[in-house]
Amino acid sequence: MAGKKREKIVVIGGGTGSYNVLRGLKNYPVDLTAVVTTMDSGGSTGRLRDEFGFLPPGDLRRCLVALSSDTGMLRSLFEYRFHKGSGLSGHSFGNLFLTVLRDLTGSDAAAIREAAKILSVQGRVLPVTLNNCHLGIVLENGQTIVGETNISIPKYDPRLRIKSFFIVPKARVFKDAETAILGADKIIIGPGDLYTSILANIAVGGVKSALRRSKAHIIYVCNIMTKAGETLGYTAADFVRELERYLGRKIIRTIVCNDNKPSARMLKRYAAEGSEFVEPDLDDERVYKAALLGGLDLARHDPDKIARVLMSL
Repeated sequence: MAGKKREKIVVIGGGTGSYNVLRGLKNYPVDLTAVVTTMDSGGSTGRLRDEFGFLPPGDLRRCLVALSSDTGMLRSLFEYRFHKGSGLSGHSFGNLFLTVLRDLTGSDAAAIREAAKILSVQGRVLPVTLNNCHLGIVLENGQTIVGETNISIPKYDPRLRIKSFFIVPKARVFKDAETAILGADKIIIGPGDLYTSILANIAVGGVKSALRRSKAHIIYVCNIMTKAGETLGYTAADFVRELERYLGRKIIRTIVCNDNKPSARMLKRYAAEGSEFVEPDLDDERVYKAALLGGLDLARHDPDKIARVLMSL
């Protein structure tokens, strides 16, 4: 008798949000694919991107580590960050490793595949595009900001709302990523910074079209905290409104919101960074609320809790 077909799940995003979702979902018997933003421009990633002209490796590395079957030294190596040396300080070993693989294989896609083999990745990690491009925003006062880092670490008045965004130069979705989206049973969007992790993927040519054509159950996981500059003062309703302004109304079938408020001490620490709790204020039949906060020190989704919810939907 044939076994039950494995559910095909695509996670779209980047950064810590995707990392935690992937860590939780890899414990289930599903076919996992991460479609990852490739517009980071700061830190180790930005330096390597500027020097070598390859795709920024940071978010790709984190998703590879999240899906790795290794529980020991390999994961630690890929996450190791140098703290000494005039040239190496600040660099992640994993970022350097992916850069070397890109040089050896001659292809960003091939480098990621080789890294996935080495890390015994359970699933696939795909860049949203193979085009080297940057994210830009237009603020409500008309000011234009280009560069993911300039947006995520605001080089502007964080009280100004983002009016629109764009990608330069224009980019086309990586064919493998498009195929994964079209073939998915379930698509998870988020959690992650609204513009630099979520909309940076959707803005790539072909992604929005693929999501609209997909027959998958599309789920949006809302952030736990806002981010200065990008989403200052946003509630869950604001996140969904902005996402649907670009993606289209009712493409998202389920909206998952955390309703477990962080402690007063944690909220005070985040407030110093310009971040606030995202109030789950949505009055929408699509909303699923649950206590998803993990740990005591950081306001992030617990991998096991979010995975249980996503698998139950």
